Amino acid sequence: MLKKIDHLGIAVHSIAEARHFYETVLGLTCEKEEKVTSQKVRTAFFSLGETHIELLEPTSDDSPIAKFLENRGEGVHHVAYRCTDVEKQLSRAKEHGCLLIHEIPIIGAGSKQVAFLHPKSSHGVLTEFCSGEQQ
Repeated sequence: MLKKIDHLGIAVHSIAEARHFYETVLGLTCEKEEKVTSQKVRTAFFSLGETHIELLEPTSDDSPIAKFLENRGEGVHHVAYRCTDVEKQLSRAKEHGCLLIHEIPIIGAGSKQVAFLHPKSSHGVLTEFCSGEQQ
């Protein structure tokens, strides 16, 4: 069952440069930076109410974020929905004909279980299901 929008993922070329906007212009505070080796990305999280903003910077040229930036430039990369059971959400999506990027959840930022639906299945929006609170 979906609980809420957990975070919005935003692809950036440089977290150091993007932090200036989020901290200075918007007045947000970066709570945590983390390198997620499995996804070839560095992340930075900002809270806004109950939702987080996740900046995503590629750590290699073959990172999914590097490919996104090359094709589309900086901007919204994905919407992440917090759910009570990532595997059940994947099963439900698959039963309804969605293309899954991950057949089983993987470990993402904050040690959360995460899994993605292909944007072709969700009207052009890369959709992430994630578990519980950020670690």
